[in-house]
Amino acid sequence: MDAKGRVHKYGNNVDTDVIIPARHLNTQDHKELASHCMEDIDKEFVNKVKEGDIMVAGDNFGCGSSREHAPIAIKASGISCVIANTFARIFYRNAINIGLPILECAEASEKIQDGDEVSVDFNTGVITNITKNETYQALPFPDFIKDIMAKGGLMNSLKK
Repeated sequence: MDAKGRVHKYGNNVDTDVIIPARHLNTQDHKELASHCMEDIDKEFVNKVKEGDIMVAGDNFGCGSSREHAPIAIKASGISCVIANTFARIFYRNAINIGLPILECAEASEKIQDGDEVSVDFNTGVITNITKNETYQALPFPDFIKDIMAKGGLMNSLKK
């Protein structure tokens, strides 16, 4: 399982209320959540994002409430991986739970720019910025997390 796509870049402290505004939490429909993903920080995100694209951010991505809606909206929008310098712990856990790949990598967070084309090798943790011909090293997922991701999240992993 790898990822390759165009980057949508955001800054520090992107909170769950920006990822999926609270006014849209009255639905459990993943496509409906995706249609409002990032709308309070990037009104054009839903029109720009394509299946397989990658989100990159700075420090403390996913801070705020513990709602699982945030990683669900990101994954349902087509994002194949989120790379940040750091993640809020509850967002990190929720992303793993729903099978959204996330990687912490300070160098990638700093050097990758909006619109760059990037590929990610989840087995090695190597992030390749195809646009700039650079590579960055994140810690690869442990085998048990790779298994959870491959099965689409924690609940699916437990069922199989």
